[in-house]
Amino acid sequence: MDELPLSTQFVALAALLILSGFFSMAETVMMASNRIRLRHLAKGEHRGARLAIQLLSKTDQLLGMILLGNTLINSLAAMLTANIAVTVFGDEKWSLEAGALFVTFCLLVFSEITPKVAGAMYSDWLAIRISYILTPLLRIAYPVVWFINLFVRSLLRLLHLQPKPDAEGHHLSVEELRAVVLDSGQFIPSQHRSILLNLFELEHVTVADIMTPRGEIETIDIAAPIDEIMAQLATSYHTRVIVSEHDSANVIGVLRLRHLLSEAFNGEINLETLRERMTAPYFIPAATPIYMQLQFFRENRQRLGLVVDEYGEIQGLVTLEDIVEALVGKFTTRQADVGTRLTWDEAGTVLVDGAISLRELNRQLELDLPVDGPRTLNGLIIEHLQDIPEVGVGVRVSGVPMEIIQTQNRKVKMVRLHYPGQE
Repeated sequence: MDELPLSTQFVALAALLILSGFFSMAETVMMASNRIRLRHLAKGEHRGARLAIQLLSKTDQLLGMILLGNTLINSLAAMLTANIAVTVFGDEKWSLEAGALFVTFCLLVFSEITPKVAGAMYSDWLAIRISYILTPLLRIAYPVVWFINLFVRSLLRLLHLQPKPDAEGHHLSVEELRAVVLDSGQFIPSQHRSILLNLFELEHVTVADIMTPRGEIETIDIAAPIDEIMAQLATSYHTRVIVSEHDSANVIGVLRLRHLLSEAFNGEINLETLRERMTAPYFIPAATPIYMQLQFFRENRQRLGLVVDEYGEIQGLVTLEDIVEALVGKFTTRQADVGTRLTWDEAGTVLVDGAISLRELNRQLELDLPVDGPRTLNGLIIEHLQDIPEVGVGVRVSGVPMEIIQTQNRKVKMVRLHYPGQE
């Protein structure tokens, strides 16, 4: 090495630094690459993506080869730098120290930090291309890498560490998928992103979360005079009406108004006709998850069910439309005030209907209100205060300041929320 011209030694040192930078970049690129995207490209017959997936399936061999190459090159660079220092400065005592500082600086800047930062910025794009180089290198260095990995595995066993197979270590959980959707930004339209997030919550949302409460259900009393029933049917905007007898809790059937059209035109509607056109009510336990209820609706060819608690008492009503709206959002004019998109104003406040569900409120305003008790904001406030609050009363629930704006019929009608942390 001493016989080589100084210029040749500098060229060789530059080449070693470039090679070291390549291996450093390769390590960052392969470990930071998006494996889901690579698998997608590999399914599309992308050869570079297939090579990258194959390399990532044997991470121990890949890292062993990269670190082996990097260590050897860095050792050669240190030896060459020492030789250059002696050639330039002679046998001065400080020549080797100067050479060590010089090669450390060069390795850090040109072979470590810069290539790794660049690799992290373009990991997916580079992983596909670097794989064409790493694949043959791994085949060449395989015997050495295999020998080194024998000691590595033995050491891991001594430390009671068992690496997971690639197939087990890179499956996304539901929470990770949720994070991917939330971080998708402009790649997924906001409406589509909302639907995906709703799908992730299907397992935790029950029919009781989306039902129309019992007090808001429109019913007709079959025991009432026929003229009164006809007047109520004429003004109803529902296609199906719940039929009770004497008491609204005594539900005896469901009436589809479409089935009464011919009789209505002919003026032949009477109590007997109503009873004949009724169908038996369909009852649903309140704790039924909506994804299961969707399946039950399909199997039983039903579109409406009455939600009952553990004692058989009617709590509310849920329809197929309610479940669909829980997934894709409101698409009718019904309860438009509740379904309107909520946003904080410049003062950090927002006016909210008391009937809004807590899950919807948490999702739209990114709050963390408890959802394991009451289903609505009205229920949460009443449970917290143990009383029906008066207008102007303030309360703080889970760190969220709330001000009662309107009450009606023993319920909290409108509430002004303040951004958490504000007084």
